[in-house]
Amino acid sequence: MTTTERDCRYDWQVAEVQAIYEQPLLELIVQAANVHRRYHPPRDVQVCKLVSVKTGGCPEDCAYCAQSAHYQTGITPQPLMDVEEVVAIAQRAKAQGVSRLCLGAAWREVRPGRQFDQVLEMIRRVTDLGLEVCCTLGMLTPEQAQRLSEAGLYAYNHNLDTSRRYYPQVITTRTYDDRLNTIAHIRQTPITVCCGGILGLGETHQDRIELLTTLACLQPHPESVPINILSRVPGTPMANQEPVPLWDVLRVLATARILMPKSDLRLAAGRAHLSPAEQALCFLAGVNSIFSSDDGQMLTRTTPCPSYQQDQALLAQLGLVARAPRVGNKTTC
Repeated sequence: MTTTERDCRYDWQVAEVQAIYEQPLLELIVQAANVHRRYHPPRDVQVCKLVSVKTGGCPEDCAYCAQSAHYQTGITPQPLMDVEEVVAIAQRAKAQGVSRLCLGAAWREVRPGRQFDQVLEMIRRVTDLGLEVCCTLGMLTPEQAQRLSEAGLYAYNHNLDTSRRYYPQVITTRTYDDRLNTIAHIRQTPITVCCGGILGLGETHQDRIELLTTLACLQPHPESVPINILSRVPGTPMANQEPVPLWDVLRVLATARILMPKSDLRLAAGRAHLSPAEQALCFLAGVNSIFSSDDGQMLTRTTPCPSYQQDQALLAQLGLVARAPRVGNKTTC
């Protein structure tokens, strides 16, 4: 079967995905690069900024997370940020070429009330600046998803993290189906879906293959697929996991690009630990989105992130350009 014949499929079998994943690495990367060029302007990269609008004290027990109340990680819980502070961050980010602002709150789930209303106002104000707004707020109901849509939310992030089989080794305070249900609620609205996983949790190659199969069988595919490399946070159960080899990262990225050809493929947490040459290989494998920062971090100080200046220099060196926002132009597969 040719790549063209299997584009935008939703009926992938694990064995088929495994055959793609286990190809010789350079052949896999070339195939992914060709798919990428078929569906995306090859020089365009979306630059995103992640803001922790409510930090720490989360009741979930995600074994990798610095913000979980279950672990002693040195993170002091902070209240919800002021709307004007978020708008100011968004304005600075836009001036540096950022086209998507991602707002993250350390909540198990969205609860109605003043704080949710405050987040809705953040969405409205940042959208008015001409930026795409993505939120990751935990689980939510169909009614809450509708309110987010009415506020102008462009995307909602809710990662699956790993395979269904391995998931209970990572999180016990919610189920895999809880996550899939939240994604289904988002799909009842025009909001796009941002859904991916984390590498380095102690999972096997088979777990990675099964995660990619699950993502690629969502119909439509997630418009955004973030691939994170574990940031090993002291105090969490995952603090002593082995680093993920670059070759494994490339294999996951390239397979994701082939399976979900129209999706934006985001190299998210962990990129700060990759050299410019290693990042270049990731772009070649199909990555077309990154996270950048003005403070050297993604959500907290435990997750480093390259600066705007570093990323501007990297993109220029590679002949890549920052993509404009797609507000009002949502593509899917």
